[in-house]
Amino acid sequence: MPFPDRLDIPEDVLEIARVLEDAGHAAWCVGGAIRDTLLGEPNSDYDIATAARPDEVQRLFRHVVAVGERFGTVAVRTRRRHHEVTTFRRDVQTDGRHAVVEYGATLEEDLARRDFTINAIAYHPLRYEWRDPFHGAADLAGRLVRAVGEPEQRFREDYLRILRALRFAARFEFGIEPETWAAILRAVPGLARLSAERVRDEWFKGLRTARSIPRLLELWLTSGAARVWLPELLAEQSTTPTPSVSPTGSPLVRRHGTVGRLPERAAALEGFTGARAGEVPRDPVLLTTLLCLDPMAVLVRLKASNAEIARAAAMVTGPPEPAGNGVVEVRRWMAAVGDAAEDLTVLWRLRHGAQPGWEPVLKGIRERGEPLTRRQLAVTGEDLREAGVPAGPAMGLLLDRLLALVVDDPSLNDRETLLHHARGGG
Repeated sequence: MPFPDRLDIPEDVLEIARVLEDAGHAAWCVGGAIRDTLLGEPNSDYDIATAARPDEVQRLFRHVVAVGERFGTVAVRTRRRHHEVTTFRRDVQTDGRHAVVEYGATLEEDLARRDFTINAIAYHPLRYEWRDPFHGAADLAGRLVRAVGEPEQRFREDYLRILRALRFAARFEFGIEPETWAAILRAVPGLARLSAERVRDEWFKGLRTARSIPRLLELWLTSGAARVWLPELLAEQSTTPTPSVSPTGSPLVRRHGTVGRLPERAAALEGFTGARAGEVPRDPVLLTTLLCLDPMAVLVRLKASNAEIARAAAMVTGPPEPAGNGVVEVRRWMAAVGDAAEDLTVLWRLRHGAQPGWEPVLKGIRERGEPLTRRQLAVTGEDLREAGVPAGPAMGLLLDRLLALVVDDPSLNDRETLLHHARGGG
């Protein structure tokens, strides 16, 4: 892949580079934004690597945040945006999770510590120069994820790079270079040493960005990463998939066929490829619920938020669909599942590859604002107390009975009508 003569770099990034260069510090654009620009992917988040140490960066700019000062990263704010500025560094000690870095490195040494060749390309935004010591441009052209240098060493330095390799391969539909893939298979047990939060972030990012969700799943399954962190993906398999490396190095470089068998819950997603891939909502909690036998266990293990776990629980425990397509059945179902109705509708659509017959009915109920919860009743607990109903469980049961009446017939949602029913009339 030939490099363009120059890139259209945002003015705020150029301002940062000028300040650093004018102070005598080399400043290069590096990382994902360069990779994505060369691939024609939209991006605006340019990172800058510089010879300036963190304290010098903070002295040169007025608005800064030390987002990763321990690793040499300072966020510089200009024109209402933040861009990360990171000091050239080399690793002096790693344990598979964290690295101790040393400053004073050259650009080439800084690029040598990066994970994959496609992420180890640098561009000088003021002189329009390129640095590509590990031939990342060739791997972009060849659509390959290849580790920088010796693959096993790269993964021993940080086992999260295994999951990053899977994510990039699924996001760009790249193969994985054979030696890199072989090193992944050998290094996968090291994933157990990672923090749950880092694994969760990679799983969620993968679900958000993969061009094909089934392909992302196959990568997790065939690499063994799922066995370490997502055994619920394996639970639906009749046989354990075996790693299979194609001539280009990826177990998934084929566009047709599968390795092993995907979980049944993912089968419907096979139809969402190419242009239709955009029809799959990139909601990690919803997709985890779709793809895993016990999504709550997965989300608890990955230390998701309480709200995310509760949302998955509501999808699992609620009836997956109404008893019928009639308006009363749909209202009853919506009242029973509450906020999970929208999620359950999307899950049904993904599992069946079609719109449920009751979805237009649901939308009509929403548009008409028909009551589905106690809060929407025309009477309150205070109204019932004034009518002589004592506070306590009996009042709660009465409110539920009134809600059931209103769900079946919204026209009954009138204060006097409901008080009449509460007094035993009707």
